[in-house]
Amino acid sequence: MTKRSSAKRTLALGLISLMVLMPLAANAGVADIITLLTTITSTLQNSIGQVLGGIQTINTTARNFEQQVVWPVTLINQTKAEVAQVRSQFTSLAGQIQSIPTNSASLVNPKQLETLLRSQQSGSLGQISGSYTQVYQALPQANQATATQRNLMDVDDALALGALKTTTISDQASQRMLNVADGLEQQAAVSAPGSASILTAQAQAANLQNQAMLQRMLAAELRQEAAHLAHSNALRKQSADANRTLRNNLQQILSR
Repeated sequence: MTKRSSAKRTLALGLISLMVLMPLAANAGVADIITLLTTITSTLQNSIGQVLGGIQTINTTARNFEQQVVWPVTLINQTKAEVAQVRSQFTSLAGQIQSIPTNSASLVNPKQLETLLRSQQSGSLGQISGSYTQVYQALPQANQATATQRNLMDVDDALALGALKTTTISDQASQRMLNVADGLEQQAAVSAPGSASILTAQAQAANLQNQAMLQRMLAAELRQEAAHLAHSNALRKQSADANRTLRNNLQQILSR
């Protein structure tokens, strides 16, 4: 009984000691956590905070440099306002100029041909040949003109039709270039700083397309000029042949 009572007494003392020490250990754990959090906060505010503050200062300086020196916001807004003002002044005038009627033909067939040539639509190219024939007449039959005359008429008609169709395509391309230019003006009025290079690239591409069309028109004009010279030279050759034939006939008559 004495040993059993002693064991119970020892167990009770252990439990009491554990219950007394547990709050102390808990208090010690909370204190360590608070100390750790305080250390982390201090590190963020002092060491890391200073670094982050320096980065923020650099970003602010770079942003101010871009807005005040590289892409000055005040000048950009001023330029946008000037572009919008110029557009408002000339857009209405350009529209009035383009709306001026330029058709001059009054008869049915010439009026139809002129309408097709001024349509600015490449889809109407197939109708130009028939309308051209109605105005400038068809090629004579073989028994109505010499072979040389028919060849000259045929090639002249072919080159004339080619030039007229080329001008129709050129008018359509010119209208597209005007639309592109108008779009670039609109983008310039609302574009963000730093996008000037993109607009410049678009303008350069449009300019190249325009130059290509100008070269095509120049080639058509050169063909027309060459055909005109060839036609004049062919007439001289016909005149020389006629003179030679006349001279031979006169010699035959006088030799009789």
